[in-house]
Amino acid sequence: MPRAKLNFSSGPAVLPEAVLRNAQAALWDLDGSGIGILEHSHRGKEFLRVLERAERLVREVGGVDDRYAVLFVTGGATQHFAMIPEQFLAGGTADYCHTGVWSGKAITEAKRFGTPNIACSGEPDFTATPTTMTWSAAPRYVHYTSNETIYGTQWAAPPQAPAPLVCDASSDIFSKPLVLENHGLIYAGAQKNLGPSGISLVIARKDFVETGSKNLPPLSQYRTYVNEQSLHNTPNTFGIFVIAEVCAWILAEGGVTKMAERNARKANVLYDFLDASKQWRGHAARTSRSLMNITFRGDSPELEERMLALAEERGLVNLRGHRSVGGLRASIYNAFPEEGVQRLVELLDDTERGRS
Repeated sequence: MPRAKLNFSSGPAVLPEAVLRNAQAALWDLDGSGIGILEHSHRGKEFLRVLERAERLVREVGGVDDRYAVLFVTGGATQHFAMIPEQFLAGGTADYCHTGVWSGKAITEAKRFGTPNIACSGEPDFTATPTTMTWSAAPRYVHYTSNETIYGTQWAAPPQAPAPLVCDASSDIFSKPLVLENHGLIYAGAQKNLGPSGISLVIARKDFVETGSKNLPPLSQYRTYVNEQSLHNTPNTFGIFVIAEVCAWILAEGGVTKMAERNARKANVLYDFLDASKQWRGHAARTSRSLMNITFRGDSPELEERMLALAEERGLVNLRGHRSVGGLRASIYNAFPEEGVQRLVELLDDTERGRS
């Protein structure tokens, strides 16, 4: 049975149907074990096979070599806003690229542990990723958010930085080929493009991890996850299972190169309409447009509300923009179908022309 609604949510977000079907079966019986994934011990051989598969598939999808550890951390990206400076800042200075709400929250947490230098900023309206950088003399690391879900901007390529890059890739990881060069650590909350909420994927260069403080509780150190293969405590076993399934789906669809092609094709359908429209307009500058989260406005609040009401009638849901900025937002992650974007364009055109 096809889905009754098209989900444009920014997260938790749409997942591939094949993944949901496999998860449904595994809830009842994992790999013929007679016990569901939610019931298996995280130390048992059945789950250890799931964990091994998840790491192997992450490495295959992302081209992640042995210099990097693949970690599964309970909690979302916000947890890493504090974990990173707590371990690596240690009273020193780190450079932060400020591109919106989420980078702003990371900067706030960094102030607890040292000095975050704002090396570049998209303020005040965050319509574009910055092009002018002012690096500090000796930053411990350089933090950036690869895709800003709220303002709908995305880095076309990582910043050229004088220190190891730390990237919040929550909303665009595996939507295109992963760039590992010069990255000390990449983290991503799973609920946007990887799996369910309550778990995050971390890809960390092992030598960078070893530069972190050792005078912290075990679960505040990435080295604990490295040394104990994410099993110091009971992890989010179901989340790890789903991440593995999503990675397997990406590979079956042709890998991240094919994902990038399809994501660009989907986004361009909507951006082309917005560029030609007389009543709808995109927020982000052309050079910084996100392929994952397309933010836009109508000529009036009344037009926006009329469109949202019609969207509900047609089964297009979660198009309202983030509460902090308003407007509208279409999140079209890897698993979002191409025909769904075309249905949104038809909806916007109908609203503009006064058709119901």
